[in-house]
Amino acid sequence: MTDNIPLQPVRQKKRMDSKHRSGCCECMRCCGRRDPRPRTVWLGHPEKRDQRYPRNVINNQKYNFFTFLPGVLFNQFKYFFNLYFLLLACSQFVPEMRLGALYTYWVPLGFVLAVTIIREAVEEIRCYTRDKEVNSQIYSKLTARGTVKVKSSSIQVGDLIIVEKNQRVPADMIFLRTSEKNGSCFLRTDQLDGETDWKLRLPVACTQRLPTASDLLQIRSYVYAEEPNIDIHNFVGTFTREDSDPPVNESLSIENTLWASTVIASGTVVGVVLYTGRELRSVMNTSNPRSKIGLFDLEVNCLTKILFGALVVVSLVMVALQHFAGRWYLQIIRFLLLFSNIIPISLRVNLDMGKIVYSWMIRRDSKIPGTVVRSSTIPEQLGRISYLLTDKTGTLTQNEMVFKRLHLGTVAYGLDSMDEVQSHIFSIYTQSQDPPALKGPTLATKVRKTMSSRVHEAVKAIALCHNVTPVYESNGVTDQAEAERHYEDSCRVYQASSPDEVALVQWTESVGLTLVGRDQSSMQLRTPGGQILNFTILQIFPFTYESKRMGIIVRDESTGEITFYMKGADVVMAGIVQYNDWLEEECGNMAREGLRVLVVAKKSLTEEQYQDFEARYVQAKLSVHDRSLKVATVIESLEMEMELLCLTGVEDQLQADVRPTLETLRNAGIKVWMLTGDKLETATCTAKNAHLVTRTQDIHIFRLVTNRGEAHLELNAFRRKHDCALVISGDSLEVCLKYYEYEFMELACQCPAVVCCRCAPTQKAQIVRLLKERTGKLTCAVGDGGNDVSMIQEADCGVGVEGKEGKQASLAADFSITQFKHLGRLLMVHGRNSYKRSAALSQFVIHRSLCISTMQAVFSSVFYFASVPLYQGFLIIGYSTIYTMFPVFSLVLDKDVKSEVAMLYPELYKDLLKGRPLSYKTFLIWVLISIYQGSIIMYGALLLFESEFVHIVAISFTSLILTELLMVALTIQTWHWLMIVAELLSLSCYIASLVFLHEFIDVYFIATLSFLWKVTVITLVSCLPLYVLKYLRRRFSPPSYSKLTS
Repeated sequence: MTDNIPLQPVRQKKRMDSKHRSGCCECMRCCGRRDPRPRTVWLGHPEKRDQRYPRNVINNQKYNFFTFLPGVLFNQFKYFFNLYFLLLACSQFVPEMRLGALYTYWVPLGFVLAVTIIREAVEEIRCYTRDKEVNSQIYSKLTARGTVKVKSSSIQVGDLIIVEKNQRVPADMIFLRTSEKNGSCFLRTDQLDGETDWKLRLPVACTQRLPTASDLLQIRSYVYAEEPNIDIHNFVGTFTREDSDPPVNESLSIENTLWASTVIASGTVVGVVLYTGRELRSVMNTSNPRSKIGLFDLEVNCLTKILFGALVVVSLVMVALQHFAGRWYLQIIRFLLLFSNIIPISLRVNLDMGKIVYSWMIRRDSKIPGTVVRSSTIPEQLGRISYLLTDKTGTLTQNEMVFKRLHLGTVAYGLDSMDEVQSHIFSIYTQSQDPPALKGPTLATKVRKTMSSRVHEAVKAIALCHNVTPVYESNGVTDQAEAERHYEDSCRVYQASSPDEVALVQWTESVGLTLVGRDQSSMQLRTPGGQILNFTILQIFPFTYESKRMGIIVRDESTGEITFYMKGADVVMAGIVQYNDWLEEECGNMAREGLRVLVVAKKSLTEEQYQDFEARYVQAKLSVHDRSLKVATVIESLEMEMELLCLTGVEDQLQADVRPTLETLRNAGIKVWMLTGDKLETATCTAKNAHLVTRTQDIHIFRLVTNRGEAHLELNAFRRKHDCALVISGDSLEVCLKYYEYEFMELACQCPAVVCCRCAPTQKAQIVRLLKERTGKLTCAVGDGGNDVSMIQEADCGVGVEGKEGKQASLAADFSITQFKHLGRLLMVHGRNSYKRSAALSQFVIHRSLCISTMQAVFSSVFYFASVPLYQGFLIIGYSTIYTMFPVFSLVLDKDVKSEVAMLYPELYKDLLKGRPLSYKTFLIWVLISIYQGSIIMYGALLLFESEFVHIVAISFTSLILTELLMVALTIQTWHWLMIVAELLSLSCYIASLVFLHEFIDVYFIATLSFLWKVTVITLVSCLPLYVLKYLRRRFSPPSYSKLTS
């Protein structure tokens, strides 16, 4: 298969990106990681290896024991913000630059780093625990001493591993033996490729014929396999047994493989391990976890750079006004240290603590139970998502098929009229057992009989044309052998490669015709009267993605009649069945209801016709050149003028509230893309059913293109469409991205919805990456299977749904939810609140620091530009901690609208996509407020103080604290009781601490009336104009949310 070739360079690039991840990666590179080679693997002899292979361990950690501390510190100090504070603290060791006590610089920095290191350590320990759980799973290994238990991490290339039913395959293996009588087994591959159909796998014929599993160790045999690669749909290898005469050679293909992360669905199997660790197909299709840095953090980082610029400018101005006298370069450094408060170190702490609070709120929300926050660094991202990329199976749908409709052209049977179908089937079989009842029929019974026979033919065709096998299991009362002998209903389960087929067979059972037995060559049906009908399977033509149909030729043992049954998609069946005037219209009607439609037809064959066909078919199968083409031509000779029996409509049940959730997201300005490994028809059907594509929108199905010319023509055809949803297959997508990446992405981004089907896991990640690069907007990926992990890790925000496909996606995601509908609340309420709160918090912390820096600038300029600090020691630390920390941090509890309103009006979310809560405009407004308030407080104190300098400190510092507390009250939109507690607590702390601050503040002066009126006047002048402006703005230009709350 060529569809993965262009993705190879992408994968290699990812590996290059991950070079810096850890030192251990380098030594892995030395152990032959550079160029994987083909290998010869001897069965049961791991010691006979021709090269070194990686250990079979799953590792999702970002760091190891040795790289943790350097890695975390590097990630912290690569921010300009933190590096600045490190240099600032280090400068205090130089005597000429020291401005105060060392603890005033090192304590805040140490606290910031401690919080970060603890948070990262907790996340790494959680990750390690999850990996250990997978690596410690126990399996049985065949050895010369018998069967021994081994951990998944101890499995080596060449080991013979026994995997039980419903157990995960621990490594990439070749299938050698099965306990199933029919000599095959079913695999669940949903964790690997997202497809829910079970895959049929065949053991190596030579090893399946051995009497017991232990005989595998007695023979001299080996597997020659290709080098490890990314392609999960192909495999090339050979099996050789040397000690037989003559030596046995068998070719191996994808049908003989058991890839890691798949689950055995039937029987117990034995396999030989081919690939382990990082060479597993599933691991090669998964990108390395990366540290995600939120857009909000990058914006704050940008603002701090602007503040640093302001800091340098102010320092230079101060020295310039001194006419660069004396050792002016030292003065510049002292001023840089003096005004260092312009960049607040508490900003990082406040934002990090805020993220922890938001994560706690998400976990505690009773409306979205079971939600887990695995990455607490990016909750603000949830408030600015522009593109949502979702998986289909298990994410939007429940992966449960329900039979909804049987259409016979003149009459249709829905769920409410299935009892009529049952009565028709019952009447056919009771009449055939009671011939006298057929004498002298009236017109009414004739009409009923023709209707009954038509229904019967349709039901019989559905009951016979499939790949389903009934399997009997003991249920505690009846053992397996007895259940199989008596066709015990309570013990029977159906196994098939597609849930659609199981739904059809379960439906025929519900109306009276039950599939009770099947092997390679025969099938048994049971009638409502308990009679067993035997059919011989003469030929079977399986469903393929290219043919879009499946067929079966059976002989009825009781009558000897040979019938060719076929079912398939309407697009191919329309040209195969006899002319009729209703097929196209009814298929369209059922598809619009979101049903997966199959057309069922039949053709009776005489013995001569069949013998002639069989001879030609066998001849075609033996040809070496163009075998598939010749076989298809022979089958097509039968597929003409078939009798149309019926249409069936099956629905993949959507998850609860998928439609309203998608509508909410659409109204919030989020474009939804569906990326699925499933078939085109199924994906289109689900998109319509889930209202991902609205009823008024057209759908443009992108034709299958294989070269540059075809892609160019198809893109031009698509360009002419307007407001049209796009459906494209993975193969066509790959061709378009290879030749016309920019043009395709430009057109696709204009679509209201995009559906990509038959997507490989790496393709999903590639689409996410391209969206981020081309649009610059934030993306969110939602999935539930192992095949979604790459996409989830690549997106700005990854959300995993814990579903039937296991926990792999939810463990790799930043956020884990239990149902898709919870996504609405996660984004509309928590995402919106987190972003708005962090924006308010960051700007307020900057305002707090700019205020004190403005006062320092005024103070220095009044006192002849001296580089002397206005506030010493504890005052400067206390200002940004115990005096104002709690009220400012209480902004993380603020909200502009109730959560119910935010859910009801998703348009409020759309406002955030423009990034207005934190922009250069809002930043400038806060800077101007800070300069105004700092100047008023400082000039007020200088004007009103009478004799001593200590009085300036007392008046200005008290006014500053009161101004900050009043400004918090001004900023708050919805009061919470904790906010009031925080305000009162801070005020109490300040008043109580005055007793201990006698070296900075005159305690006796504070008790005077003079002090009180001066502080009151200064505080009112600094705050009252802002309160008036806020009132006028709310009165004449209210924001959108205030209209909803009033």
